[in-house]
Amino acid sequence: MSGTGRKPASDTAAGGNDTLGKRPFKRSRSHFADRITADGRDGWPVAAGRYRLVVSRACPWASRALISRRLLGLEDALSLAVTDPIQDDRSWRFTLDPDDRDPVLGIRYLSEAYDARETGYPGGVSVPAIVDVPSGQLVTNDYQQLTLDLATEWTALHRPGAPDLYPEAWRDEIDAVMEGIYRDVNNGVYRAGFASSQRAYEEAYRDVFRRLEETSGRLADRRYLVGDSITEADIRLFTTLVRFDAVYHGHFKCNRRKLSEDPVLWAYARDLYQTPGFGDTVDFDHIKRHYYEVHTGINPTGIVPLGPDLGGWLTPHHRQELGGSPFGKGTAPGPLPEGEEVAAAGRP
Repeated sequence: MSGTGRKPASDTAAGGNDTLGKRPFKRSRSHFADRITADGRDGWPVAAGRYRLVVSRACPWASRALISRRLLGLEDALSLAVTDPIQDDRSWRFTLDPDDRDPVLGIRYLSEAYDARETGYPGGVSVPAIVDVPSGQLVTNDYQQLTLDLATEWTALHRPGAPDLYPEAWRDEIDAVMEGIYRDVNNGVYRAGFASSQRAYEEAYRDVFRRLEETSGRLADRRYLVGDSITEADIRLFTTLVRFDAVYHGHFKCNRRKLSEDPVLWAYARDLYQTPGFGDTVDFDHIKRHYYEVHTGINPTGIVPLGPDLGGWLTPHHRQELGGSPFGKGTAPGPLPEGEEVAAAGRP
């Protein structure tokens, strides 16, 4: 492993550290859980231009941060680094940039920012990650808290008309909805895909589809999960749904039905995909190449399937007939910044 002490890339699923083996799949807590806050209580105050968000467009956990950053209009305040979807044994690579090096941080591998923070750190290198540009040190890889802080601590830097993604009046309900979706859907597909026993797989499989059926029922007569506009809960569900037919249905054996075979969830996912800030951050090419090429324990041939047909993502969804407004009292984000567009290969 190039003397790094890192887990092999094939053993580390995108976002968070994963424990595999004979025990059931378990996602560990983020090791670096400092928060960037308005008051800087952890030593990291919110400041425009100081930090760099590192993501893989393949990773559902990183996709949360991509969507939140775009909806809130933080592009000028929080710069973006996008890694190659294919890792090697030194972690996420900046091979999409000239000279295979991030032009702002000056590093070739995200692991270098981890090592700058903690020498000899032996754990997995995960995205999303926020790096302090002046020091080159990792600040946080806490994917659960990161987007909540973007919504609540970075408000001074939000664009005019930014939506409230974590409204205080709805937080208890949002938290409850997100907890179930995280356990059974976001992480449930990983528990099924990386299960090392038939029993563990079947338990995770049942959890996934039980929760999806409950969520489909919840969304049958309401446009969004909580309240009348998009919240953090919708972002977190979307990042799994948008990957479902492309990778989780086949690659992770979550094959009771496709997303496109559930009329409610399929329309809901298309509604969000067609909302500025969601689909324009999704790269299906990166998603498929990461899962099918990196997870060699599941797909040893490394063959990436050509399907599914992506054209359906752009078809009418009619969810607007349920009422609600995607941005509440706010407005849609503006055009994507130059250089952040998803390549044609990754779009319908």
